Amino acid sequence: MTAAKDDAMDEAKQAAEGGMGARLFERVMERMGGRAHVTAVFGEPIERGGVTVIPVARLRWFFGAGSGSGPAQGGEGAAMGEGSGGGGGGGAEPVGYVEIGPSGTTFRPISDVYPSPAFVLVAGLSAALVIRALAKLLRG
Repeated sequence: MTAAKDDAMDEAKQAAEGGMGARLFERVMERMGGRAHVTAVFGEPIERGGVTVIPVARLRWFFGAGSGSGPAQGGEGAAMGEGSGGGGGGGAEPVGYVEIGPSGTTFRPISDVYPSPAFVLVAGLSAALVIRALAKLLRG
């Protein structure tokens, strides 16, 4: 009974200290935070012919981490289970640019290369209605 109590106390101490998963999470956040500068969203200014252009992007960061512990299935005398893992990434999408010139400052948005899903759906339904109406006219 004393060994079980000691194991429980050790496990509680590890959980209170954060354990392996918490350390992994901290490392990921430190690295990502080190790259989260204003220049990641607002690019370096480019000057040409009296006009300054500052690129603007939308950044997305995502990550996941996990850990585990506890006895492996198998009963008495089985090895202790462990686990960990993690991953992440990010991406940048251009949204426009700030143009600074003699006439003032303007934000110029960049439209998406791909149409929105709602637009595709509405366009498809509209095309189906037009084709159906034309088919009725030709038959009738």
